[in-house]
Amino acid sequence: MSSRKWRITRRQFLIGLGTAGGAVALGFYLGKPAMQLKLAEGSEDSLKSQAKLPKTPDAWFEIREDSTLRLYVTKSEMGQGIHTALAQLAAEELGLKVTDLDVVQSTTRQGPKDSFGTGASASILTSFRPMREAAATFREMLLKAGSGQLQKPAEQLELTATGVRVKGTEQQALYADLARQEGMWEVPKTPPVLKKVRGFQVIGTSAQRIDLPAKVTGEAIYGYDARLPGMLYGAVLRPPTLEANLKSADVSQVSRQPGVKTVHVDLEAGFVGVVAQTRNQARNALRHVKAVWDQGKLWQQKEILDLIRPEGKAGVTFQREGKGSAGLKQGNVIRAEYRSPFAVQAAMEPQAALADVKPEGVKIWASTQYPFRISSAVSKKLGIKEETIEVIPTYLGGGFGSKINSQAGLEAAILSKAAGAPVHVGWDRTEEMTQGFLRPPTHSVLSAVLKDGKIETLEHRIGSGVVAFSTLPSFLETLMGADFGSYAGGKVLYDIPNRQGISYNPHLPVRTGWWRGLGLFANTFALESFMDELAAESGTDPLEFRLKHLPASAWGVRMRKVLQTVARESRWGKPRPSGRALGLACGSSFENLIAQVAEVSIDQEKERVKVHRIWCAMDPGLVINPDGAKAQIQGAVMWGVSSALKEEVLVKDGKITAQNFTDYPLLSLEEAPDIQTFLLEDGSGEPRGVGEPPIAPVGAAIGNAIFALTGKRLREVPFNAERLRSAGILV
Repeated sequence: MSSRKWRITRRQFLIGLGTAGGAVALGFYLGKPAMQLKLAEGSEDSLKSQAKLPKTPDAWFEIREDSTLRLYVTKSEMGQGIHTALAQLAAEELGLKVTDLDVVQSTTRQGPKDSFGTGASASILTSFRPMREAAATFREMLLKAGSGQLQKPAEQLELTATGVRVKGTEQQALYADLARQEGMWEVPKTPPVLKKVRGFQVIGTSAQRIDLPAKVTGEAIYGYDARLPGMLYGAVLRPPTLEANLKSADVSQVSRQPGVKTVHVDLEAGFVGVVAQTRNQARNALRHVKAVWDQGKLWQQKEILDLIRPEGKAGVTFQREGKGSAGLKQGNVIRAEYRSPFAVQAAMEPQAALADVKPEGVKIWASTQYPFRISSAVSKKLGIKEETIEVIPTYLGGGFGSKINSQAGLEAAILSKAAGAPVHVGWDRTEEMTQGFLRPPTHSVLSAVLKDGKIETLEHRIGSGVVAFSTLPSFLETLMGADFGSYAGGKVLYDIPNRQGISYNPHLPVRTGWWRGLGLFANTFALESFMDELAAESGTDPLEFRLKHLPASAWGVRMRKVLQTVARESRWGKPRPSGRALGLACGSSFENLIAQVAEVSIDQEKERVKVHRIWCAMDPGLVINPDGAKAQIQGAVMWGVSSALKEEVLVKDGKITAQNFTDYPLLSLEEAPDIQTFLLEDGSGEPRGVGEPPIAPVGAAIGNAIFALTGKRLREVPFNAERLRSAGILV
């Protein structure tokens, strides 16, 4: 590849000049107040060496030799449609169609360190303006270059899929020809003017998912699909209990098993791995390891739940308004406790990765939400410079937080180095359920004082295992005090004079961490169920009770609209068919506001709660792709219904009891409710995350409907047959 000459230009842009070849690339930094750009000319492979440059951007537009435009993005596609949405942002400012762009997942060597990864419903939120700024800048640069070649003013030109064209004619300068003309590229002197919301033609339309064709034809590559010539398969010995410590391992019989190529033992790390010609051979060979374990404490479920009791002096206040908890001394206190269990992410595809460790560098193909977490871990473990490690994210068969920590990537790299060959590690379902990170259990204690039918004081104590702290540096835990992931959805946003939230976050013997919505489901279940209890105590309709507690702020105005919308569409307050009732709940996350109504009945014969329909109104600000947003709502609601009715992980004798879906049933197609979605836009012109917020009110809406139907209040999910029976609901 030819050399580059870099110089600082206006507005701190870096421009690459003096190179020859068939490609031009433009990059930008996500999440920076002032966008920085780079321009590089070279071959189509130029992006692969960007780690050597002094600075690297978050995404690239590239002109390819066939004059097509390629967009590199760092966000992982795991079914949420992010590649399509990001392409819509770019296409809007370029004046193109989404199909005019070739969208490609970048790797850790094709761009920057994406310090956030893909999660927390933040991809669009953090990309909305930077992506559009970069696209608008690229548009101006292309038009200027085209103007020079076509000898026409830029205002008479437009972009097409392959070139710059004179409006109303077929006269066109191909992008590839422009790219080869050195000296024509210059960053605009002033920032480009972005399109106004009212002028959007691509943003706000339901674009077809660009990842679907490959998924339909089977061409899409997931972590489990990654293949290389001569690759082998690895399997890793797993500890038998939560606190098991490997004391010794006799592997003398393992290497004699069919297909075994390498056995790797690292007692200090508690690691025993087998590499074989097939996956089954590797797993079968593990059975011949004679391991001696110190099993540690054999924890029981009750002992773990006792650890998260929200009491004592260990709590950290994350919210305080007015007199806070002191207001509880000024009246009769109403108190209730709510609980949610351990849960798994249950992604369709378990963790999987293929690693090829060579002296000159490392390549890892992985289904991961956070590729740089893999490269960092491999660098530290193998003593390899991180810049020589390329992690190539594949499509993900679901993530939901489980693939933020892609342990399979590190395991594959360890075994590849030991075997001297490419090694693929793919977890099975039991490993996924017992060796990954679980959603922690949550114990909420809510206390309130009513005065004249309104809440005067409300305290929310939340006990839970760590979520965000599971992956953050320890010094941040000390600095922040409360785990924002654990108390997500736990803040009291109603207009109540005295409010206080207190979080208790012990580290549990079970590894806990990211899960769709973090603590949003559990904490909103507790808070919105308690709001229903207080409404009943005051003799007020649940809808009216919420409306009269909304603040006069913009947030309150928006929440009023979503509540009134979902009430109107569900015919709240109107008679229901015999044996059915409605429940209402609302929530807020990432400045996204949601209200839901659930219609339920009790199936006495099948001993279950039947959720017939859920109405969901959501104000996510600006909607990028309405079909995509509705799909996210539907997925999150189904997730919430499954969590509310079925999902629970237990611990017995130091082991996680769930080994497969026979032990951890999910909502079936036959049990799935009809979902009605209603999108409201607040007029701000700014999008907000939609992937997780809709899960917030689901459990409370169902629980409140059960109360409306039976007069029985269920304060612990899941609402399974055992709890229905204990409450006297099943007869």
